[in-house]
Amino acid sequence: MTSNLKINIFFPFKDSAWGGGNQFLKALRKEFKFLNIYEDIANKADVILFNSHQNLKSLVKLKKEFPSKIFIHRIDGPLYQIRNTDKKTDKLIYIINNIIADGTIFQSHWSKHENIKSGIKLSSYQKTIINAPDPDLFNTQEKKPFNKENKIKLIATSWSANPNKGFYFYQYLDENLDFFKYDMTFIGNSPLIFKNINKIEPLSSHNLSVKLKEYDIFITASKNDPCSNSLIEALHCGLPAVALNSGGHPEIIKKGGVLFNNKKDLIEKINKIASNYTKYQKNIKVSSLHNTAKKYYNFCHYIFIQHQNNKYTPKRINFFQKLLLLGKL
Repeated sequence: MTSNLKINIFFPFKDSAWGGGNQFLKALRKEFKFLNIYEDIANKADVILFNSHQNLKSLVKLKKEFPSKIFIHRIDGPLYQIRNTDKKTDKLIYIINNIIADGTIFQSHWSKHENIKSGIKLSSYQKTIINAPDPDLFNTQEKKPFNKENKIKLIATSWSANPNKGFYFYQYLDENLDFFKYDMTFIGNSPLIFKNINKIEPLSSHNLSVKLKEYDIFITASKNDPCSNSLIEALHCGLPAVALNSGGHPEIIKKGGVLFNNKKDLIEKINKIASNYTKYQKNIKVSSLHNTAKKYYNFCHYIFIQHQNNKYTPKRINFFQKLLLLGKL
């Protein structure tokens, strides 16, 4: 991709095993660099892509120093539905979005709809783009073939130990799954001590991708998850999924798995995939990181060109907005 437009991702990256947002943005940055559209130094970039509520004080300072740059806000949540907290952080995100963001990227249609219900004022430009993982790691190369004669291997992952990540259902499986037919592993942080489910501590992206390919079916029971990176990673590794009918799961899973609504039908849905494994595996349809990065670029480029052609003026922080931000940050 040849372009003079340069994008900076304004985010506190972590190199170790961390949350899904960190993992996706690292992969996106890598793809931007491959496409020669990334700028490491925010001051030199044409477009600033910032995430949720991270680095807000530095972000406001950057916006005041460079008011003509295009600022794009990547939003998930609503966070209060994920964390079972009040709406304080979501309201702060909405204030920042209203004052600074020239465009907003939602990670699923569910997330956009729920944020609108929760009070976000939409930017002049907005788009929904589902995440994608690093294809050098999360792919079907060396995926273990399914063999129904062996124990069927289930896996669930979560970096967060938040109860909304599905531990109520994992505990049910720990107590009720037929472990003569199935083997199940949980990778990540858990508030529970399992009796029958194998537990592995959080892994790096590389080690996680290798591990995923040893399993047959991915399980996710996270509630109100706007765009589950763990689900996306598993699908990219060729694992059909059983997912709670909640959040952005239906938009991601499509026909590459099945949805469940309660613990009564969870095991039934696992059995359904096990009995029709090849069908569900062939129906996995996921967007590549390359295509996802192009969607991000095209969205940023469109707003940038609108500005260049004097059809859009980037937002500026006025005196009253400055006072509001001083009271919130």
